[in-house]
Amino acid sequence: MSNVEEFRTEVRSWLRANLTGEFAALRGRGGPGREHEAFAERLAWERHLAAAGWTCIGWPEEQGGRGASLEQQVAFHEEYALADAPARVNHIGEQLLGPTLIAFGTPEQRARFLPKIVAVEELWCQGYSEPDAGSDLANVRTRAERDGDEWVVTGQKIWTSLAHESDWCFVVARTEPGSTRHQGLSYLLVPLHRPGVDIRPITQLTGTSEFNEVFFDGARTPASHIVGAPGDGWKVAMATLGFERGVSTLGQQVGFQRELEAVIALAKRNGAAADPLIRDRIARAWTGLEIIRGNALRMLDGVAAGAPGPEASIGKIYWATWHRELGELAMDVCGADGLLANGEPYDLTDWQRLYLFSRSDTIYAGSNEIQRNIIAERVLGLPKEVRG
Repeated sequence: MSNVEEFRTEVRSWLRANLTGEFAALRGRGGPGREHEAFAERLAWERHLAAAGWTCIGWPEEQGGRGASLEQQVAFHEEYALADAPARVNHIGEQLLGPTLIAFGTPEQRARFLPKIVAVEELWCQGYSEPDAGSDLANVRTRAERDGDEWVVTGQKIWTSLAHESDWCFVVARTEPGSTRHQGLSYLLVPLHRPGVDIRPITQLTGTSEFNEVFFDGARTPASHIVGAPGDGWKVAMATLGFERGVSTLGQQVGFQRELEAVIALAKRNGAAADPLIRDRIARAWTGLEIIRGNALRMLDGVAAGAPGPEASIGKIYWATWHRELGELAMDVCGADGLLANGEPYDLTDWQRLYLFSRSDTIYAGSNEIQRNIIAERVLGLPKEVRG
């Protein structure tokens, strides 16, 4: 038996033994559009994972991880999804900020922040998008000024996932007055439970509020909490986005497969499968899922080299569009029943929630339009888009 197979067996056995008792009811809870579900209980589960050494497994051992190989990390995420374990609450710290600090942080920053991410003692959110700088991140207007031993941050971030549950935010801010576009940006680590920070949840189409507006009005953070040099924020921020396209996407696809299988089962039960157009769309969805996996495996070559390259944008466009279309297919399979909520005041079915939330898949984490620009300019070498 190979090391990967042994590791996979170890993960599967541990999950089977531990998703019991107080944690048994957490199976399938949480995830996009459902982050409100059993958050406190999922946080307890995540800390249970940490106590057993199952968080940050791909990090180097000297940084608190297991030093798991790429293949072992894929096995973990696949087995985790196959076990229908609850959605993780520490994803942004573990998969985005942690690798960024390992690559760009100072020894002091790594010593301060990484152990608390491993132990799930501090949760993080991402302060990138703004009302006028969503997909066009280089248009950031949030500013930070140096005041002695601190940075003073003023501005607004939006669509900040789980900010209301987080302790810290990594913020891209403009630190060089008069700078424009990619120049003069810095990457700051900002505490949220301090004066000058106002977090306001945004109600989504699903009726839930996992996104937030975050207002910084003179919020302060130590001068040492800058990752990279002042003005290096764009480089560091892009590296973080690269880490986002990591091995966890393989587990995501197991969830997609489960959703597709449930749609197929529903179509068989309610007779929708008799419609040749529905059957054709189901067949195309199955084929698309195989393409998503192929793209993800190809992208892992970039992960093995340090971080995915711009080719990762191909995978993002494809899975986001596929998942949105799956939501549309699910509603068509439901038929007229899909128009009825479960109850008052706005109790949605799983299919309705999938349909509504998947509309955002092609927008968040880099909109399809921006991903196409990246592919055109950085992969195909086409001229850059003309900006007004």
